[in-house]
Amino acid sequence: MANYSLKINGETFNVDVEEDTPLLWVLRDHLGLVGTKYSCGIAQCGACTVHLNGEATFSCTLPVSSVGSDEVTTIEGLSKEGDHPVQKAWNEVDVAQCGYCQAGQIMTASALLKKNPSPSMAEIEDAMNRNLCRCGTYHKIREAVALAAKTK
Repeated sequence: MANYSLKINGETFNVDVEEDTPLLWVLRDHLGLVGTKYSCGIAQCGACTVHLNGEATFSCTLPVSSVGSDEVTTIEGLSKEGDHPVQKAWNEVDVAQCGYCQAGQIMTASALLKKNPSPSMAEIEDAMNRNLCRCGTYHKIREAVALAAKTK
């Protein structure tokens, strides 16, 4: 076991875990930040997406030992009031069906819009391509990302 000091959602947390513990499990099991979901565990679906220094990153395969002093943002830290432009667009378009992939989708979309505030539909599709939706709401996801870009 080792002690890690992590910067998450603007706060510092200290955890004692094995160095190969995935960040996802540190967030969920040790810090109670359960908005980030587990699904595949092999970085193939995107449900576990968080921001690492603003970049969309799969947390299920990222060892806590590699986080270092990087800033981690989870869905809980995206907006305390749930009023991030992507979250508002998600509600307006009524994207969610089962909701399981939504945190990862929102985190990927918000990272995209931070980097590229006016993406084309092709750029939206390319960025969102790494996130799977079991319900198949891809058309609504693209629509919400485009709406968030317009209202940002």
